Amino acid sequence: MKLGLAALLIGSATAFAPAASTGGQRSALSMTATGTPTYTFTKSEEIFAEAQELMPGGVSSPVRAFKSVGGNPVVFDRVKGAYAWDVDDNKYIDYVGTWGPAILGHADDDVLEAVQKTMAKGTSFGAPCPLENELAKMVIDAVPSVEMVRFTNSGTEACMGMIRLVRAFTNREKVIKFEGCYHGHADSFLVQAGSGVATLGLPDSPGVPASATKATYCAEYNNLDSVKAIFDENKDEIAAVILEPVVGNSGFIKPDQEFLDGLRKLTEENGALLVFDEVMTGFRVSYGGAQEYFGITPDVTTMGKVIGGGLPVGAYGGRKEIMEMVAPAGPMYQAGTLSGNPLAMTAGIETMKKLKEPGMYEELERKAKMLVDGIVEVAKKHGHAISGDYAGGMFGWYFVDGPVKNFQEATKADGEKFGKWHRMMLERGVYLAPSMYEAGFMSASHTDEDIKRTIEIADEVLSQL
Repeated sequence: MKLGLAALLIGSATAFAPAASTGGQRSALSMTATGTPTYTFTKSEEIFAEAQELMPGGVSSPVRAFKSVGGNPVVFDRVKGAYAWDVDDNKYIDYVGTWGPAILGHADDDVLEAVQKTMAKGTSFGAPCPLENELAKMVIDAVPSVEMVRFTNSGTEACMGMIRLVRAFTNREKVIKFEGCYHGHADSFLVQAGSGVATLGLPDSPGVPASATKATYCAEYNNLDSVKAIFDENKDEIAAVILEPVVGNSGFIKPDQEFLDGLRKLTEENGALLVFDEVMTGFRVSYGGAQEYFGITPDVTTMGKVIGGGLPVGAYGGRKEIMEMVAPAGPMYQAGTLSGNPLAMTAGIETMKKLKEPGMYEELERKAKMLVDGIVEVAKKHGHAISGDYAGGMFGWYFVDGPVKNFQEATKADGEKFGKWHRMMLERGVYLAPSMYEAGFMSASHTDEDIKRTIEIADEVLSQL
């Protein structure tokens, strides 16, 4: 039953008062007209100004630069549980969760302890270690499509290996992806790719040769006819259909069940492989990923984020007959110096142990629903067009009447309003993704009090937009 706003806010007034400093300094606070403390960012501004002289845009990944929401990013000092602190010692309820991996919450004590023990043995071996076997068995046991897995160092790297693999296995070159789905920054995927590309207003990236994308076809998400048309025009030439089974790089877009069912049937009928890019959804929407959540088994799956427990990791896996194409078992080459490194394997193992606990994903989804329903309710109370949705520990909303079914519909959302909303929430202690084209993430560490306080702050902010 949907909670009423009043019920959500009872007892929440002190749930997120500014914390006492743990770093020997005091938070820089000012006050709004309604009495809510707001933050100032003196040290963040100083550090970011220096960073802009040292790194392109001052960041190591574009969306962190706050280009689409205005202002400059805050610079983090430390994280723990559901919270982050910046260098000015401002405390935030964090719904970015290092872009998905922090599903248990930041700096989980058990994960840290296990990593510290492994670190005493060495940070990288460049040789086989038993931890790879242990994590591989956990992935294979959990993910319906995976009978064999290859570890990499990032989701982009996993997708690079995946696309080479599907082409090698099918002996075909052409692939179908979807507008607004992001599969890393490899050349062949930077076609209508959503996420950071959309945030910066770049439909494609300079430096990507036409030859790299000529075999990549784009269809419309949740539109099966657009996929059929590509198959009809390229009979017996399509190697694979590749998608985010829940889109997290155009905001948050859930698939229609009929759409997924239709993709599975179409690929089988046309001798193509179905690939789920579960770098974001894997072990996030359910223990077995989106393929378990929706009951659709693809041929190949890419993974990352959660399976590294906060350390750099990626993986791709699938049916054994497909994966045996990968070197050294087969002729398709892919390698990585730090792949399967013991620290990432350990963090992944300890994280996945906890994710298997009964009720974990039901609780994540309950909290995600509580947050989305609360934000939507207060937004509508103040006359804003809004739509939102969730799956497991992943969620999102748009300032537009919904539901939003594809990237083109997502672009109709009010980006100017989102930017103002983001800054005002940030100043009051809520850290949201700095782009309307990114999903949000719930963790096991978020409490009902955190969510109630977030909705209370949103109520104040939305009353002023």
